[in-house]
Formats: sequence, C-alpha cells, structure tokens
Amino acid sequence: QVQLVESGGGLVQAGGSLRLSCLGSGFIFSMNTMGWYRQAPGKQRELVAFITSGGSTNYADSVNGRFTVSRDNAKNSLYLQMNSLKPEDTAVYYCNRNPAFVRLVGGKTIVYWGQGTQVTVSS
Repeated sequence: QVQLVESGGGLVQAGGSLRLSCLGSGFIFSMNTMGWYRQAPGKQRELVAFITSGGSTNYADSVNGRFTVSRDNAKNSLYLQMNSLKPEDTAVYYCNRNPAFVRLVGGKTIVYWGQGTQVTVSS
C-alpha cells in the first residue's frame, strides 16, 4: 500500500529557507516521477515542482529560481529546498507521484494524499 510521509515544514520569516522531506513506501520509488504540491487556504492544490526518474526537474513559474527539488532513490526520499520564501508560499505541502496516486475506495477512485506539512511564511 502506498504511503507518503512529509516532514520539515514550519514557521519562517520572509526571505528564509526550509527543506522539506518526503519518505515513500509501498511502490517502486525510483521508477516514478515525483512531485511537490501545495494547497493554500481557499485555493486549489497546485503542482510546484517535479523530478523524473532520470533526474530532470520542472518548476512552476511562481517558485522557479527559489525552490530546488531533489531525490535520493536509495532512501526512497524526495526533498524540496525552499529559499527566499515569500508569504504567498504559505500552504500545506504534499509530495506525490506525478500524476498523483489514486485509490479505489467504495467503488470510487480518489486521489491519495499524505498528511502534508504546513509551511507558514510571515511578512
């Protein structure tokens, strides 16, 4: 069974840095494109960065140049280094495959999400 556990969030002042981590299990981590998503209050969840199994990366315009996604396949781990943080980066951050994992629950297909990690950037 797929499990994703995010950690590393916290409260930081604008301009500061945080490093998020995600531990995946229940699937072949190294063979999957993995991404970081975030959801701010009142907004839809968005993909902010992803990294392919081969190590190619892609970023949303809003974080390009400030965030760096990386992975350690030996540790089944995904990371997000976030620098020059802005108040608008405040959100719950989730890791997932890109596209996200889905589960069949009660005959319905739903997207699986871990518990996420809260990032709050104060101005």
